[in-house]
Amino acid sequence: MDQVVIAGRGFRSRLFVGTGKYRGFPEMARCHEASGAEVVTVAVRRVNLTDRSKESLLDYIDREKFFILPNTAACYTADEAIRTARLGREVGLSNWVKLEVIGDERTLFPDNQGLVEATRVLAKEGFVVLPYTNDDLVNAKRLIDAGAAAVMPLGAPIGSGLGIQNVTNLRIMREMITEVPLILDAGVGTASDAAIAMELGFDGVLMNTAIAEAEDSVQMATAMNLAVQAGRHAFLAGRMPKKLYASASSPLAGVVR
Repeated sequence: MDQVVIAGRGFRSRLFVGTGKYRGFPEMARCHEASGAEVVTVAVRRVNLTDRSKESLLDYIDREKFFILPNTAACYTADEAIRTARLGREVGLSNWVKLEVIGDERTLFPDNQGLVEATRVLAKEGFVVLPYTNDDLVNAKRLIDAGAAAVMPLGAPIGSGLGIQNVTNLRIMREMITEVPLILDAGVGTASDAAIAMELGFDGVLMNTAIAEAEDSVQMATAMNLAVQAGRHAFLAGRMPKKLYASASSPLAGVVR
């Protein structure tokens, strides 16, 4: 069976989805189902961890079906991200973490130095760390050396919907990084963006805004599900070589004139 394996755990679906920006929790739940995803990211800071009598997004995630991946969204220092990851583990979310250490408030680009530092600390504490980073091969290798179980480079700024903006860097990363899975994270706007990432050989795609802010979110979740599958099949199949000139689909060799 074709699976993406992270820290020894296999997932059949290569589409990872989020929980933010939806019009309501019921719609979010329908989108999760339509996406076919098995991994759902949850911002620790958005979860009601104290008053269990109040409605929580966790009430709309079937933990028998979905694996919860806590994330450290909105953390701007390594220490802040480390504390948030620890909190997520202490309240029983998971010892996995999608690690975010944001370096710039406007672009939400990562703080590479802080990201490496937090990865090193959390990996030593037994966390399965999946850091969100930029499309920088050198920093990706530093994260792996620090103990990252996967690397999650951006395709474009978070929530921008611009699609993959630097195919060259991502191709280089795919060629040079084989130790851990690569999951495209951020920038996807529509199904073709997800398919391109998979055709590049990425092991998975994580998205949130592209589904949540679509006019028909459930329909878009379905489209993303199919796009990730199609892109994966295309990568495994191996595309035909590109040619400058035409090549007849029906060769003339052997044809009697």
